[in-house]
Amino acid sequence: MKKLRIMAILVAASLLTACESGDLADLDTFISNAGKGLRGQVDPLPEVKTFELFAYDAFDIPSPFEPRKKEQAQSAGNGIQPDLTRRKEYLESFPLESLEMVGSLEQNGIIYAVVKTPEKSLLRVGIGNYLGQDFGKINQISESEIELRELVQDGVDEWSERISTLMLKN
Repeated sequence: MKKLRIMAILVAASLLTACESGDLADLDTFISNAGKGLRGQVDPLPEVKTFELFAYDAFDIPSPFEPRKKEQAQSAGNGIQPDLTRRKEYLESFPLESLEMVGSLEQNGIIYAVVKTPEKSLLRVGIGNYLGQDFGKINQISESEIELRELVQDGVDEWSERISTLMLKN
């Protein structure tokens, strides 16, 4: 069996060497012609322009990215500020426009309002409670409306009062 394998390898090798003619002139011609005309050409570098310095003269102009501040004399402030340390009530998490007054009731001579939240829950509020996201404190409650005092901040970080009403929904 071993002799048969060796014999098969010798026969295959002799057949392969018999097919080779030894004339490689056409291969040499192809190799020598393949490289002709393939000279790489690099474009010349573009002319570099010199950088001209720019003098920035607008240091005195106010920055458009910072809020404009009033003069110190005007911004002495009116002293109105919300109590930022106070714990917020549940109805302060909703915008005032999303709350609805749906009724009122009276207990022991004190009038309360019934307010409906966007989540469809009903809550009883009284004078001194807070509504809305602008620190709105209830000043007065009638059968048809809730009057509250809101504190809003303007563009120069000053607080101002605004009276708002929440009307009874029909």
